[in-house]
Formats: sequence, structure tokens, C-alpha cells
Amino acid sequence: MNILLTLLLAGLTMVGPLAIDTYLPSFPAIASEFGATPIAIQQTLSLFLFCFAFMMLFYGTLSDTLGRRPVILWSLVAYIIASVGGALAGSLGFLLACRVLQGLSSGAGSVVGRAIVQDRFDGADAQKILGHIMMVFGLAPALAPIIGGWMQVSLGWRSIFWFLALFGVLMLFAVWRWLPESLPQEKRHPFEVKLIAANYLKVLRNRRFLLLSAALGVAFGGFALYIGSAAYFVMNILHLPETAFGWLFIPLVAGMVVGSALSGKLARRYSQAQLIWLSYAGMTVAVLANVAYTYWFTAAVPWAVLPLFFYSLALALAMPPLSLLALNLFPDNSGLAASLQSFIQMTLFALVSGLVAPLLFDSAFKLACGVLGCLVVSLLCWIPARRG
Repeated sequence: MNILLTLLLAGLTMVGPLAIDTYLPSFPAIASEFGATPIAIQQTLSLFLFCFAFMMLFYGTLSDTLGRRPVILWSLVAYIIASVGGALAGSLGFLLACRVLQGLSSGAGSVVGRAIVQDRFDGADAQKILGHIMMVFGLAPALAPIIGGWMQVSLGWRSIFWFLALFGVLMLFAVWRWLPESLPQEKRHPFEVKLIAANYLKVLRNRRFLLLSAALGVAFGGFALYIGSAAYFVMNILHLPETAFGWLFIPLVAGMVVGSALSGKLARRYSQAQLIWLSYAGMTVAVLANVAYTYWFTAAVPWAVLPLFFYSLALALAMPPLSLLALNLFPDNSGLAASLQSFIQMTLFALVSGLVAPLLFDSAFKLACGVLGCLVVSLLCWIPARRG
């Protein structure tokens, strides 16, 4: 049963990354068809991410009130509609509107999935399940741009949105058929605006929760820099074709998968703080190697992407313990806390990929320094959070 639950929750967590990564190789083709600039096409990603982050504020609260299943099912219906709309878009404006709806509807699985884990597991078991979910989920951003590149070359960019709609239909059926409700009626919170606002304020006033969430979000910002810069990095810096996005995404995601697997195995052997310190040590080595390489040499595969593998591996070690340290501060409001945690992290992801990446993506060295900056800020958040 745990294996099926892990696969289902991992599949739900994949909905968002698939919508982010699959169409990245199509940026030039979409710009050409609609006569748009690269910056305008970048907004199809930025708007998606901001809407993705915004809606995460509410998914946890809604699931605490209505139950986990209804929120996931209705969000998938909206996601399917948005994906079909994207496939049929006749203008950039309509495509942007569909991307907004995709962003609003694609984050339920990742938020509510964490709450489901909290409903059913405790301690090391919860950390192990989260690690396994991250390991399976990691397949999405690795395979998505590769699939998208070949679909772009073979069938055009619209086929990618049909693919996203089909994946949404498959997940809708799987959830309806195999995912039971994990929050019994007696544990649900009434939908009272004053009570919900008070709970939000209670979580937001917790300094340690904010620091832990920011530590993870900013560290993941190093990942976001390369996601937001993917099209330019692969085609202009590495001088590779649309079908070669795997050179960037496979190392990034393979590191995430390996690190998540290690985090699950080490959960019972090391404390959460020890795993997090080990993660920061690994990220530091990877970042400094990347900065040194891009300063002295012209970026080329495989050396330009090898440090990214080790960075994402080390980052994945810290993701489950950092998430659980924050969520465990509010055991009676796990859905709401998961929403706020996801909102903080995805807002940081959107800011980095949408605003910072365009300032740095013309240089491999600038990108490496950007990741170093993210790591320093993350560490400055973790140190006082650990003391708290």
C-alpha cells in the first residue's frame, strides 16, 4: 500500500514540473509563431510560477476544511481544461491565460500530498516516504524537456499541451480510483474566515517556520536559476539543439533522485540537523567547483553540468528534513502550514527564475555566481533557524 501511495503522490507532484519543463524547448517556436520576443515568451513561465505559488496559499487550508480528495480532484479537472486550451491557443494572450489557469491548478498535488504524508506517518517514516516521493517525482523534470524536445521537432509545440492534458486525465482517474481520503471528518477545520486568518497569522508569526522555509526555498533557487535559463543555457551557451535538453536536466534531476534516495536511507541513522549540515557541505563544494570551472574555461558538456549533479544531490538530502522541521511546528494545521511553506518556496523559485535568471543567463560564470549567492543566503537562514 505504501508503494502505491508513494507512486500516486509522486505522480501528483509531477503535474507542476511537467507543465514547467516540457515546453521549454519550444520557446523559439512559440516566439516565431506569435511574433513575440524571448522576454515575452519568458512570461509564459513567470506567470505560471507566480500563479502556482499564489494558489499554494489556499490548497492546504481548503484540504483541511473539505478533505484531501476533493481538492486534488477538482484541481486536476481545471488543469486538464487549461492544458487543452493551451493546445488550441490562437494568440499569445490566450496562451498566457491558459498558463495562468495551469499555474493556479497544478500545485494541489505537491501541497496536499505533504499533508497526506503528515496524516498517515510520523517522524522517520514520514521523512522516508517524502524521500521516496521525491525520488520518483524526480523523473518528471529529467524526462520532460527531452520528451518536449522530440515532440517539438516531430509534432510541434501544441502536441506538448495535448500531452499535459493526457497526463492530467491519467492522474484524475488514478486519484479517483486508488487514493483514499486521509483526513477524517472529525479532524477537519470549519471554514471560518476569522479562524483561518488567525491560523495564517499564527504560522507567519513563527520566525523559525519562516527561516526554515526560506532556507529551503533559496537553496532551491540555485536549481531555479538553471530552469529559468534552460533554453538560453542549452542552445546559446552550450550550443546544443532542442533535442539535447537532457544534458542539463538529467544531471540536475539525477542528483535529486540519488539525494532523495540517500535521504530516505539515512533518515534513521542521522539526525535531521546532521543531514542538513551534510547537505550544505556538499552544496558548497559543488558551487565552488562550478564557479572555478566557468571562470577558467568555456562552458561545455559534460563539465559544465557535472557540478549541477552534485549540487542537486546535496540539496535533496536537506529537502525532507527541512520541510518536516517546519511542518512539525504546527501538527494541528499541517495542511495550512504546507500551503504557506510551498507558497514561500515557489514565490522564491518564481522570483529567481523569472526575474534573476534573465539578468544572468547570458553567461555560465554569472549563473554559477548566482547559485553561490543563493547558497549563502540559504545558509544565513538555516543558522538562526537551527538555534531556534
